[in-house]
Amino acid sequence: MPLTLRPPSSTFSFLSPIAAPTATHRFFTIPRASTQLAPTPPSVIKTAPVIVIGAGLAGLAAATRLNSDNIPFLLLEASDGVGGRVRTDVVDGFLLDRGFQIFITAYPEAQRLLNYSDLNLQKFYSGAKVYCDGEFHTVADPLRHSSDSVLSLGNPIGSVLDKLLIALTRARVLSKSDEEILNADEVPTIQLLKSIGFSDSMIGRFFGPFFGGIFFDPELETTSRLFDFIFKVLALGDNTLPANGIGEIPIQLAAKLPSDSILLNTRVVSVDFNDSDSPLVTLESGEIVKSELGVIMAVEEPALDKILAGRTASVQKKKPARSTVCLYFTLDRDQIPVRDPVLFLNGSGKGIINNMFFATNVAPSYGPPNKALASVTLIGLYENDSDDDLRTKVIKELSGWFGASKVELWQHLRTYRISFAQPNQAPPTDLTKDPKIGSGLYLCGDYVTSATFDGALVSGRRAVEALLKDRVLAPV
Repeated sequence: MPLTLRPPSSTFSFLSPIAAPTATHRFFTIPRASTQLAPTPPSVIKTAPVIVIGAGLAGLAAATRLNSDNIPFLLLEASDGVGGRVRTDVVDGFLLDRGFQIFITAYPEAQRLLNYSDLNLQKFYSGAKVYCDGEFHTVADPLRHSSDSVLSLGNPIGSVLDKLLIALTRARVLSKSDEEILNADEVPTIQLLKSIGFSDSMIGRFFGPFFGGIFFDPELETTSRLFDFIFKVLALGDNTLPANGIGEIPIQLAAKLPSDSILLNTRVVSVDFNDSDSPLVTLESGEIVKSELGVIMAVEEPALDKILAGRTASVQKKKPARSTVCLYFTLDRDQIPVRDPVLFLNGSGKGIINNMFFATNVAPSYGPPNKALASVTLIGLYENDSDDDLRTKVIKELSGWFGASKVELWQHLRTYRISFAQPNQAPPTDLTKDPKIGSGLYLCGDYVTSATFDGALVSGRRAVEALLKDRVLAPV
């Protein structure tokens, strides 16, 4: 017998539509006249079956799940575009992702939701070049670059035993399901690596900058659960960038949703409860929107605290967020010191750079035909350094890597300081926690599951599934 949802108690009405994307728009935009809600008295309450707050990956995944079940929803986003932290800006013909971000093709939830062909994914080299002792040394995936791997056996990035242990670690994680990995006993990643038997050289010169760059955690305090999950998807897939920037991922998800279901420039200031189990959402404009089936919170932790303001129990004990600074530089394309689509890691133990790469080596579309784009990542906010100070320090450090005569010609494009780049997932963690945090109120985001693209997408789907489970009536 089929199950039915409790029907809405009144007619659903969208507040206002957003403009459909065009070939010249990289993000969903709203014409100036449409950025304000229709004039109504603050006391007027409009209704929506489901309200999703936040149009990052988690909110878009929740909306996608609702749309697949033909459940009307309203997706409210405070900023001028979808994607949250997963955004790309166009500056002087260059595509600048907001911080260091790489998309791994083996993410299982992403494989179900995204059209990889339309994203035109461009691959990185499967490995890295590690800078130490004044030169670069290659660490290569032996299954994808066997000859490079053999040649790297004698380099100072770990011992032959270390490289054998990488193969054994690969076999270990591939033998486990994702569910087993995300629910396994956990320790900090640094403790796991030492217990496996990796040398200090291998940890300091490769794992530290490589996984430290993924987690924005150079001390490798992140849970071993997340390390194992990332190690597994890296073994199964490729590191890539969409040809039109990392922001194409949320844009693709949003393009499949009803165009009048997403409201940009619409900031939520609070979520309250009346005498029913349907939360009330108050907008910055003063207008109130009532949900009939539930509200899904898909905002970052700092915003969550402000919106709820103690109206529901704390979701979890907060840990300091992971932060990063990303600097972009441009140079003539014929002056690129290395033309491989490879990630460069700082294995020297000195300096402020964690990693860098030439984005146009990976995806030529990231810059004009005659120009190259360099992306440099620092871990932490460096609040005591001005942008000019950081730029000077980075140029000096890169001059040691590639030669001062070349690097001094690079031109700075933009610096991004991202205070909440990723949630802190040091143990203890619960990567499969219940999305329900109150009556009719559900939570999603990468801090609810795993701090990955995939974790954000999974959390959106799970939040909707929890809502539907609560709202299903008896069989009819």
